[in-house]
Order: sequence, then structure tokens, then C-alpha cells
Amino acid sequence: MNFSIFLQILWTGIAVSSYVVLFSVAFSLILKVVKIWNFAQAGLMCIAFYAMYVGFNYWALPKPLSFLLGYLLTLGASWLLHHFGIEKLRQRNSTSLTFFIFTLVLSEMMTYVFALAFGTEPLSLTKSIMSPVHMVGGIVISEWDIQALAMTSVVLVLLHVFMNRTKLGQFMSAAADNPSLARLYGINVPRLHVYAFAVAALLMTLGMYLFGQKVSMIPNTPLQMMLFAVIATLLGGMGNVFGAAWAAVALSLLQALSIFVIPSQWQSLILYVFLFVTILFFPQGFSVQKLMAWIGGKKA
Repeated sequence: MNFSIFLQILWTGIAVSSYVVLFSVAFSLILKVVKIWNFAQAGLMCIAFYAMYVGFNYWALPKPLSFLLGYLLTLGASWLLHHFGIEKLRQRNSTSLTFFIFTLVLSEMMTYVFALAFGTEPLSLTKSIMSPVHMVGGIVISEWDIQALAMTSVVLVLLHVFMNRTKLGQFMSAAADNPSLARLYGINVPRLHVYAFAVAALLMTLGMYLFGQKVSMIPNTPLQMMLFAVIATLLGGMGNVFGAAWAAVALSLLQALSIFVIPSQWQSLILYVFLFVTILFFPQGFSVQKLMAWIGGKKA
């Protein structure tokens, strides 16, 4: 195996993990704070993408305004989902299965709506998904790679500061850990849920902004990417937002490097294998200690 090819695939896997990380963190954040598996996120991702697509290609808006349009529409849809969907189901004391079915069916419905509106042909936010490149030590590094990694890193740092250093972020963590106790202290838990959806909407919009400049999308693509987010959330540990981010990077690298042993047309199968292994062996998340304990138990 050519070592330069290995390094190139490694770099590409890290760069591509940028938007996957954002989707995984958004999914994990809602699970942590709101306590639901929000499969409607795939539909919200569609809203973000197609809103920006209209801004870019129909209205010829500058990139910042197109991004703002995408975020505002995704934010509005998130509020509607929370107010008329999640909260109504909570008031009826619905089971977890009901939330799961509701968000999944809603996501599927939104996918079909966008397919009817925009067709099933692959679309990208920009007219070309090619980006200027630079050669660094024999590795091709595109300007998109640099932009994506820089933006994702900055957003994750800001999210960490927000969750751990601000009063609102600490309230969200408190409500996530013990909602009943938070209510006793006068914390408005439903309002914190809205804030969590607002942050998740920002992460989703930024993720689709980066994705749409790198890859062409069809309406059901977000459903496939949701599988990635679910696996990363499970591996990172449910409720561990930044654990999901690291897990998403690891999954991206594993999927990229698997090209050496599995033909590209079978790449999607790898995610289902990861999901099966994760649910079976690491339902509470992955750690080196847990892996060693599992191996030790097998040897015993």
C-alpha cells in the first residue's frame, strides 16, 4: 500500500467528518436535554439545505444571508416540532415508542415533500463542488477542507464554553441531569428544551452548509446520515455530547480507511455493521476500559 495514499484517505476522512460531527452533536444534544431520539432531525436538515439552496440559486443571495435564511427556517420548524409535537405528546404522557414513531414518520413525510418540490436529482448548494486545492507534503488539501475543519472546531469550542461557562448552558445541563429537581429550583424546563432545539438547528444548518458545498444531495440523504449520528451518539455515550463528536470522527476514519478492504459500493453496509455491533456490545457507550473489560471477560 502506498503510504501517501493512506495519508490522503486519512486526511479526507478527517475533513469529511466535520459535518458528520455537527449532525451527531445536534442529535446527541437533543437526546441529552430533551430526552428524545429526534429522528425528525433528518427532515430539519432537509429544510436547512433546501432553504439555503433557494437562497443561493434562485434568489442569488450572498452566502451569509442564505445561511441565515436556512437557520431561521430550521429554527422555526424546530419550534413547531417542539411546541405542537413533542410538548403535546409529553402532555399526553406518551411512551418513548410514540416519540420515536412520531419523529421518524414526520421525517419520512418531509423527505417526500421535498422530493415532490425539488425532484430526486442530486443537488448541491453551489454550481460546482470542486474547491481550490494545495499540495502539502504530497497530500491534496482543499480550501473546503480547511474551511470545514476550522468552522467545526470553532463551533465546538464555543458550544463547550456555552454548556460549561454560561448560566443558560449550566441550566440546560442541570435540566438534562434531573428535570424534576430543576423545576423545584424554578427552572423553566420546556423553555430550555426550546433553547436546545435552537442550538441544534444552528449545528444542523452549519453542517448542511458545509455538506452542500462538498457533496450533492437527494432528499433521502439526511435519513442515511442520521444513521451515522445515531451510531456516534451510542458510541460516545448517551448524553455525552462531545463523546458523540469524537465517535463521529472515529467512524468517519474507519469508513474512509475501509476502502482498502471493502469495495466502495459496499460502504453503506459498514454503518449497519457498526450499528449492530454498537447496540450489541456497547449500548452504554464505548471506552477503552469497557473494551478491555469485555476482552478480559471473553478470555475468562
